[in-house]
Formats: sequence, C-alpha cells, structure tokens
Amino acid sequence: MSVLQMVQAEEERQGRSEVQARDLRAQRENLKSQLVERLGLSTIASMVSAESLAEVKDSLSVSCQAIVNSGGYEELTPDEAMSVISQVINEICGLGPIQPLLEDDSVTEIMINGCSSLFYEREGELHSAPAAFDSPEQIMIVIDRILAPLGRRLDRSSPIVNARLANGDRVNAVAEPIAINGPVVTIRRFSDRIRTLGRLVELGSLPKWYAKLLSWAVRTRQGIAVAGGTGSGKTTLLNALSCEIEPSERIITIEDSAELRFDEHPDVVSLEARSASIEGSGEITIRDLVKNALRMRPDRIVVGEVRGEECIDMLQAMNTGHDGSLTTLHAGTAEEAVLRLVLMARFGMDLPTDIIEEQIATAIDLVVMSRRMPDGSRVISSTSEVGWDADKRSVRLDECVSFDPASRSWRLKRRPAFLDHAVAASILSEKEVERWEQSCS
Repeated sequence: MSVLQMVQAEEERQGRSEVQARDLRAQRENLKSQLVERLGLSTIASMVSAESLAEVKDSLSVSCQAIVNSGGYEELTPDEAMSVISQVINEICGLGPIQPLLEDDSVTEIMINGCSSLFYEREGELHSAPAAFDSPEQIMIVIDRILAPLGRRLDRSSPIVNARLANGDRVNAVAEPIAINGPVVTIRRFSDRIRTLGRLVELGSLPKWYAKLLSWAVRTRQGIAVAGGTGSGKTTLLNALSCEIEPSERIITIEDSAELRFDEHPDVVSLEARSASIEGSGEITIRDLVKNALRMRPDRIVVGEVRGEECIDMLQAMNTGHDGSLTTLHAGTAEEAVLRLVLMARFGMDLPTDIIEEQIATAIDLVVMSRRMPDGSRVISSTSEVGWDADKRSVRLDECVSFDPASRSWRLKRRPAFLDHAVAASILSEKEVERWEQSCS
C-alpha cells in the first residue's frame, strides 16, 4: 500500500468514526428527550434530590432500557445501547462524561480541554478518555452544577474560579475569554487510601526508618515545611504527618480548599478561605484565617499551602508558642523553599531579608522535599534541618536524609540535631535512637 493510500485509508477511518460519534450523540439526545417526556422533568428533579444516587440511577436505567426496547434504536449494538443509556444517566444524575472517572478511585486527576479532548491520570500516567464533551454549553452545565452549591460563578466577567466538590476534590475552571478553545476544567482528586506514613512506606514512597524519623519530628514538635512541585504529593504527606499529632492536642487547619482529613482526631477545627461573592464582598483570605487561628487556642496550626503574604503571619505564629506547626509550599529544592518563604514574607511585611531569614530559621526546623518521579510515582526525597548562620546572617541548611534517583535509595547523611534534644528532654531514649540509626543502614 502506497503512502497516499495509507493517508486516504486513515482519513476514511476518521470520517467513519466522526459519523458514528454524531449518530450516537443524536441517539443520546433523543433518548434523553424521550425519558423527560415519559417521566416529566419535575419527577426526575424530585427523584435526584430525594433519593440516593444509586437508587435514582437504577430507576432511570430501567426507564431508559424500556424506551430503547420500544423501538427506534435498532441500529445500536448492545454495547452501544448500554453506553448511550449510561451517558444519559450520567448527564442527569452526575457530571456527564467525567462521572465515571469521578467514581473510579484509581483516577487521580481529570482534565477537560474544551470539547476537543478529555484526559485523566492514573498511577502517574495520562490517558485519553473514550468520551468527551459535545459542546461548550455541556461543559458549562457541569461547571454550574459544581459551583451552584458554593455560591460561585464562572462567566466572562469572572473567567477563573477555584472550588471543590463535596468530597474534597479540588476544581479549577477557566472560561472565555481566557480559555481560547472552550472551557477548561482540571479536577485534582484526593484518595482516602493514603492516610498514614505506614501507607506511604507500603507504596515505596519512603523507607520505614525514614517514616520513623518524620514521626519523631512531629512528636517532638518540629516546625515542618513540606516542599515540592505540583502533583508531587505534598498534601498527601502533610496529611500523613498530621496523623502523627497526639489526640490530646488541638489542631487548627487552614486551607484554600479543604483537603486534609482528620477523621480520627478528636479536636480539629477546619477553616477554609473564601473568595469574594458575586457582589464582590465577603472575601476571607488565608492571612485572615491565620490571624484568627491565634485566637482559637491552637496547639498546632496546619496551613494547607503557603502562597503569599500570609507567610509572615504563619512564621510569627510559629515563633510565638505554636511550635510543631506544619505547612506546604511549591519549591524544587530546600534552598528554593527558603527563597520562596523570604519572598512571600516580604509580600506581607517589608522587612530586611536577614530579619526575615532569621524568622524562618527560628520558625521552621525541617524542610522535607516530596518529588514526583518520571514514572509517575511519588517519593519523599530529602530532609534538611534549618539553622541560623550568625556570621553570614542567613539561613543554614544541613541535609540529614538524601535520595539517589538512579538507585531509588535513601541515605542518612547525619543524625538530626532534634534527636539529641529529644533524648536530653527524655522524650526519646538513647537506646531507641541508636537502634533506629542501625536500621538506617
């Protein structure tokens, strides 16, 4: 077969696929119209609001199957008929083509790129979804369903919005005129399967001795900043570290979108920032929440992610009796994490760099790096102790745990100083620490 014939064959195949997709789309719209005509829009609406989702889906599935069996859908194969019925039910009861992905616990991210494509991430790898959206209007309906309960909107006057689903999944949506090729939606999903450091050990994200070190760091009230790139597992690690906090302590969590889980801790207050309303009022920033948290008698303050001027308030809180607090930030290395903290702190208060660095050195004890590997897996790579170099008047970083990507192995470079302090304070015993050091090799 010549190159020309191969090109023509591919064009014919694509043409047949497009025709088939249009036919299925028409059948789906026809089935949805017949379902509404048979049951009535008010009846369907009352079913969705009053009954459990599973019961509604079963009832509608029976009705759709009856309509298909009554005639007019003979051209559909059994698999195509089931697919059309499933798509109609997902449009009515859920969020259209992405509903099956939301129900799949193995999917960690969903990306709607307008009507052209729909992608999802599973085990660190991107895949193209078999079904996409038919029109920008269909995507906007899904976005409205997400935002309506939150009192938010997405339109030309407010083309960017951040929100979350009822289960805590983070949603970012961008519409025209910002998004040129139609509305773009990114949903970051958070799995309940990873809650503890032990689970991270099982997944190979860090060795057991490293998990013990981090557990001791939380137990001895070290101020910890978890840093890493987007999707590197910062929030997952933060959640696992938070589970090491003693039940007798009062925790105040502060987040842009509530993602942390403290189902088993008895004394947790969760605060969430709020954007301005449609009228432009009512905004509550992370900085507002950090200031307010100091009036709520916290033992520990957990800030989901530091992004701006709230950094200076967080550092001051950690320097005024709230040691052992935790936070995350975006950075590629421990050195970059310190630089970012300095820059963000200067947004909140115009102070000399050396004074801010001294605040950082006394507030943050450890910088723990999380990293996403090329194969999509995530590891807890290095941990560095933060100190103050009085001669240079700058932050000093001493790496305690290093990670070798080539061999995917960890090494204890030096015994962290906080372990000696813990032994001196009788929080840990010297024999306990020595046994741990031996396990590191």
